[in-house]
Amino acid sequence: EHYYQVRYGAPGAPKLADDVRKLLRGAGTPVQDIPDRGLDHGAYVPLVEMFPEADIPVLQISMPTLDPQKLMAIGRKLAPLRDEGVLIVGSGFFTHNLAALRHAGGGTPGWSAEFDDWGHQALQAQDIDSLLDFEHASPAGRLAHPRTEHFVPLFVTLGAAEAELDQGRSVIDGFWMGLAKRSVQFG
Repeated sequence: EHYYQVRYGAPGAPKLADDVRKLLRGAGTPVQDIPDRGLDHGAYVPLVEMFPEADIPVLQISMPTLDPQKLMAIGRKLAPLRDEGVLIVGSGFFTHNLAALRHAGGGTPGWSAEFDDWGHQALQAQDIDSLLDFEHASPAGRLAHPRTEHFVPLFVTLGAAEAELDQGRSVIDGFWMGLAKRSVQFG
């Protein structure tokens, strides 16, 4: 309930919304405005840390699918925005299984540490095929992400940064309450 009450008062970005519509509409991706919804905690939690004054325009885009391949294609279509100075953030958690944490007995569970290490290595090696098949290619992929909505935003950013994957680096790592909080920056 707490996260539904928090407000991050950043200004909107109507011109950027128009640009995104133009880039995505041709791909058959549904585009719909929900003007009074406010930002989801997945958007405002990282933004409040990066821009606490809420003084930058923000456009939140909901994912129309959880399919990694399709999300990477969306990222590729959004890539030109980076040349215009648009920061594309795919927000989630590098591991996210709250139910399994309740039974882990504290500390970082092995499945979380193993998945984080695997993901870090795959990102460093630019092994996109393994990342796209993370549910099967990784150790404990289904346990680390019984629902994938916290991991798959990564694929939008991978698609948008595809030309600069060799410049990717982890800027945050470690664990919070047993969950991997790895954050990757490209370019």
